[in-house]
Amino acid sequence: MKNSLISIIGKMAAKSKGTIALTLLVIVASVVMTLFPPLILEQIVNRLTDREAVAVTVALGYLGMLAVSGILESLQNVMLTVMGQKLTHNVRSEMCAKLSRMQAGYFAKTESGKITSRFVNDVDAVDSIFSNGIVGMFANACRVIGILFVVFYKSLGLGILILAIVPFLFLMTRHIQKKMLKAQMANRAAIGKVNNHVPETIRNMRSIRSFSIQKYMEEKYDVYIEESYRALEKTNFYNAIYSPIVVCISSCVIAVMMVCSSMGDAMQQFFGITVGSAVAIIAYVGKVFGPIEKIGMEIQSVQSAIAGVKRINEFMREEEAPCCEEEEVHGTEVKFEHVSFAYDPEQPVFSNLSFTVKEGENVTLVGRTGAGKSTVFRLLLGLYEPQEGNVTVGGVEANRIPGDRRRSFMGYVEQQFRPVMGAVEDQITLFDTAFCRNEVEETAKLVGLHEKIMSLPYGYDTPMERADFSQGELQLLSIARAVIAKPKIMLLDEITANLDSVTESRVLDVLKKASEGRTVISISHRIHEKLQQGRLITIGAE
Repeated sequence: MKNSLISIIGKMAAKSKGTIALTLLVIVASVVMTLFPPLILEQIVNRLTDREAVAVTVALGYLGMLAVSGILESLQNVMLTVMGQKLTHNVRSEMCAKLSRMQAGYFAKTESGKITSRFVNDVDAVDSIFSNGIVGMFANACRVIGILFVVFYKSLGLGILILAIVPFLFLMTRHIQKKMLKAQMANRAAIGKVNNHVPETIRNMRSIRSFSIQKYMEEKYDVYIEESYRALEKTNFYNAIYSPIVVCISSCVIAVMMVCSSMGDAMQQFFGITVGSAVAIIAYVGKVFGPIEKIGMEIQSVQSAIAGVKRINEFMREEEAPCCEEEEVHGTEVKFEHVSFAYDPEQPVFSNLSFTVKEGENVTLVGRTGAGKSTVFRLLLGLYEPQEGNVTVGGVEANRIPGDRRRSFMGYVEQQFRPVMGAVEDQITLFDTAFCRNEVEETAKLVGLHEKIMSLPYGYDTPMERADFSQGELQLLSIARAVIAKPKIMLLDEITANLDSVTESRVLDVLKKASEGRTVISISHRIHEKLQQGRLITIGAE
């Protein structure tokens, strides 16, 4: 219950009691005001048929009631929209907070498109609960109840006739609900695939062109779009047939009432009405089936919202990373003690791994591809927990070092530089306001990029473009990103793998300066051979 959409709505309701009370008041006033115009119209028609004059005040009263009813209905829609926006804001805020607490394994096993779909499509669907969903259905249901009460009072026969039709409408509505829910779930799944396929295609465009697999990627995209189209087509079909059915039933009810009213004395007594009452009842019948029709039209939004609620609840129930208490780290000694780890229980990455890296030591991890060298870094960074054994840094378990302290303790240089949206300065600071411009410039000078950056149109404020930097310069940016926080430990993951020999020498010279006085753990035979220092630790040896 704690990690669910209901709890989020509960928190929002506690903070918005006044808005909710005003919304309910507007809904009630709108429902009550809907009942009055037909009653005034009945009096006007009866007077006209009896050749009596109709006072101007009565006519103005009728028009005024219609105007007030319309204003209240519009105000109701505004209030529901406001509530929906508040709900959307709260849901996305809670989901973002949840996302920041997720374990790294969640991002490894979940496609980015599916996560995006939950934040965008599913939350928008939930918004429809208030804008034109359950709350709107509740208001329309209140209208139907109020109108039925007046209809029974005016014509017992018509009231019974309408009630006789309700079970049929209910069964038809339930059938359509089930069909539409199934179609909405299929549509959500297809949209998630599309959202993942597009950015993945763009990210790998160079490889796609190199291997001439554009046709395959197009066909894959077409399959996902077709899945979404088929599911949406079913939803639209059920949505389209519901409204005409309700309109047809409404017309049939009015016809039956009129025919029965003109028959024998018994039927006239049962259905008997004046001309004015007939006009009023026809208006009421339209107002009965109008809200019923709207309820049916809103089924699609509600079913879509239910599908979104299910997916959001699944997301909110995902396992979170353990909460870290502040612990004092003593030094930078790294220890792996009888560590076993596996992404898949059937395929362990390594078992019973043990080694120690002393403070200030420079070591290189070696081993065959897939032996788990990069996994060692992920365990050190606290992104994963070992299934067995302990991984400690300075005597503290790596996954218990708080995230806000980790960057100032361990600097990680990846094999590929990953830019972020923003200026060149942001590539180094990662939007951390704790670093001033002087620190950014000093770091850039350390890695030999200051002059390059100053040659750009706006210096450090130039929007980041990969094309402005060579492959080697991008790797130097990655080193600058790691060292600006002055970490005590440097983790280097195959950082020269994609560089030519000249660029590699430049990067290694910078790396040698940046690593002075720090504990360094690297993954690269080439770094070990070039720098001629430290020892080798073999991962995955039999």
